[in-house]
Amino acid sequence: MRRLEHCDGREEREGKLKMGMKFLGEFKVAKSKLMVSRATMKLLIIWGMKMLLLWTIALYLVRWDDISGPTLLKGFPSCFSPSEMSSDDKLDFVPPPVHLPPKRIYKNNGYLMVSCNGGLNQMRAAICDMVAIARYLNVTLIVPELDKTSFWNDPSEFQDIFDVDHFIKSLRDEVRILKELPPRLKMRVKLGMYYSLPPVSWSDISYYHHQILRLVKKYKVVHLNKTDARLANNGLPLEIQKLRCRVNYSALRFTSQIEELGRRIVRILRENGSFLVLHLRYEMDMLAFSGCTHGCRDDEVDELTNMRYAYPWWKEKIIDSNLRRKEGLCPLTPEETSLTLRALGIDSNVRIYIAAGEIYGGERRLASLRASFSNVVKKETLLGPSELQFFKNHSSQMAALDYLVSLESDIFVPTYDGNMAKVVEGHRRYLEFKKTIQLDRKLLVDLIDQHHNGLLSWDEFSYIVKEAHKDRMGRPKKRVVISERPKEEDYFYANPHECLQQFE
Repeated sequence: MRRLEHCDGREEREGKLKMGMKFLGEFKVAKSKLMVSRATMKLLIIWGMKMLLLWTIALYLVRWDDISGPTLLKGFPSCFSPSEMSSDDKLDFVPPPVHLPPKRIYKNNGYLMVSCNGGLNQMRAAICDMVAIARYLNVTLIVPELDKTSFWNDPSEFQDIFDVDHFIKSLRDEVRILKELPPRLKMRVKLGMYYSLPPVSWSDISYYHHQILRLVKKYKVVHLNKTDARLANNGLPLEIQKLRCRVNYSALRFTSQIEELGRRIVRILRENGSFLVLHLRYEMDMLAFSGCTHGCRDDEVDELTNMRYAYPWWKEKIIDSNLRRKEGLCPLTPEETSLTLRALGIDSNVRIYIAAGEIYGGERRLASLRASFSNVVKKETLLGPSELQFFKNHSSQMAALDYLVSLESDIFVPTYDGNMAKVVEGHRRYLEFKKTIQLDRKLLVDLIDQHHNGLLSWDEFSYIVKEAHKDRMGRPKKRVVISERPKEEDYFYANPHECLQQFE
């Protein structure tokens, strides 16, 4: 019995010993696993911190790209290498990068919707005005709606032409901009619970403060259904003028597709050195609107007249074409343009890019220009059909291409002072006063007629033309102010001298 108890006790001790050994083994394994787990955790933490740092750098670089100013044709090849260029020739197309401050915080007085009217450059200037007005009124601006019902009948939306995200983000320190109204207000607009009006043309900022702001506070949503020339050229606070420039030269960036194709056109043009852009505004809509028919056949005169009467918003119907031409109010014809360029001494071998739509009369009217200048080209001759297929029937996108090429040209010559001519002229002034020849059409048509009638020899004609234009090359000057007739004074966007270094 005692032996049995002794055996039982020994077995119990051996069992406890085995259990202890097993527990010790499990403890060592657990400890080993814990050590491995801690090492793995350290590696994961280090890896996570590295990834966080990389993401922070990436986000900073993206933000830097968004705010570092316009990418207007960055990296374009020049016809000169930097070492060959004089200090006067060196042009910095991109202003120094500026860090945007945080979003501007302000009490929102309401929402401003705008419907732009006119062609691309008329709408471009209007967008700049609307941003300045929204900023001054402390309202939220809805991304502007582009004109789809005018002569050009272009269905493009804002984001089809401009980089909408850059537009919104680059101006966030000035004004809040949304792509669309908040849902609750969108429903109010659908129910007609908003106020719509065309603002008074050439108004100063006090008009918007006393008239428009009152409507915004009352209705919460105000729709401005006309935007062309609705803000004065002069008499505005300096900060408003500078904001108009900032929108125009920095915030309004074209889409990457438009910029890339613009770069391609300029590269092709630069293959032969310098090039001239001729804004030959001899298109059907301009001739019908202005009533200018000099050099047209009888059937063309009838066609243009019928077109003018077909558009009710073109108010002037009965027009004396000859009188208008003598007053310098008509675009130069291709034949008059050819004589003018020759008289100015433009090299007959220079590549001339025509920045325009379809020339009225086609190749028949371009014959004299091509006879005098052997390298006349258009985007349709430089690019293949496949490259332009997405721009077809989108005149504003085509105009955007011409705008970019016009900015990059060595010389820009508009034959009429329309919206594109004025806005490009001002932008070229901003780009350190690139040469823009501002033709004196009233003088030119008189000189051309005298030359044709044998009253002026070619040498006399050429000398007078050169002398008359030597101070019309886009150099620094102050705008001409005519307070009582703002339509006749210098346009702000043609010469924004408040934003140019020479006047600061």
